[in-house]
Amino acid sequence: MPISYQKAGVDVAAGDRLVEWLQESKTQPARAGAVVSGIGGFAALFRAQFGQMKSPLLVSSTDGVGTKVKLAADMKRFDGIGQDLVAMCANDLACVGADPLFFLDYYACGKLDLKSAKRFLSGVRAACDRVGCALIGGETAEMPGVYKQSDFDCAGFVVGVVDEPDILGAARVQPGDRLIGVASSGFHSNGYSLLRKVFARDMKKWADVLLRPTHLYSPLIADIKSQPNLYAQVHAVAHVTGGGFDNLLRVLPKGVALDINPWPIPSEFLEVKRRAKMKWPQLLRVLNCGVGLVLTVGSNGFENLRARVDAAGFESFDLGQVVPAAKTKWHVNGDLDVGTKGLVS
Repeated sequence: MPISYQKAGVDVAAGDRLVEWLQESKTQPARAGAVVSGIGGFAALFRAQFGQMKSPLLVSSTDGVGTKVKLAADMKRFDGIGQDLVAMCANDLACVGADPLFFLDYYACGKLDLKSAKRFLSGVRAACDRVGCALIGGETAEMPGVYKQSDFDCAGFVVGVVDEPDILGAARVQPGDRLIGVASSGFHSNGYSLLRKVFARDMKKWADVLLRPTHLYSPLIADIKSQPNLYAQVHAVAHVTGGGFDNLLRVLPKGVALDINPWPIPSEFLEVKRRAKMKWPQLLRVLNCGVGLVLTVGSNGFENLRARVDAAGFESFDLGQVVPAAKTKWHVNGDLDVGTKGLVS
């Protein structure tokens, strides 16, 4: 008997229908005027015009959603995973002060289910619109034998731009700077190999919490950038993702450390700590513990910047300050000193 590609497990026609569905979208995508050619071709073209910038630099980032995709597949809930994917990439761009320009996705599965793929891509497209970048292309791969029929994986790729004088980072940070913590929406997209074990016995009960989409922080940084005097007070931004609070190290220059204040840790993180019998240092190096983004800012701009964060709809915390390395002390919940290892640059 002849063996066709479809009998081998790959439905080319289904992939074509998915591309057609994306191309026929009636929504006006972000940065549509700059997209010369997008979804459906061999490569996408984007018109890069940065006349208002003194020294424009392209910025790129790539990421995935980790084993959160397994939970989404098991629960057949794909709506929020697209936002997770965009957030994990665009939030990283925000950490250097870059504006997202365009995004590409990679979606791989064992068997292409159009309904599930459309729900995923609808989330990607909506999140791209919210952060102001074009969904300019992507790839859908049907890979029987590599993935089980219900399983899938995804990766995202974003390109943005920043004017060189506006770059944020460790070079701007100094003792006396203040820390503004910006609340997470929950677990975001990290630690799910642990979380799926911790909540295995009552996963359905916790599904809404576990599948809550990752916050999109790019619009917040864009809002602050719209006020140049305020943005000048922002020295560095850290995205608290895999590795937990050790991500703050990435924006510390040599010779400084952090004196971190207590903040309200959401109940779901305390539940993980209780069930897994983890100590605070372990938990803080795996999960964000309720803090998704940390802004390191000049002390003079602290109050105005925190008010701006709150006005944008995020909960903020006075998370502490930058201090000389010898003076650091790191507290959790006010009365528990968990030491300084990992927070001294």
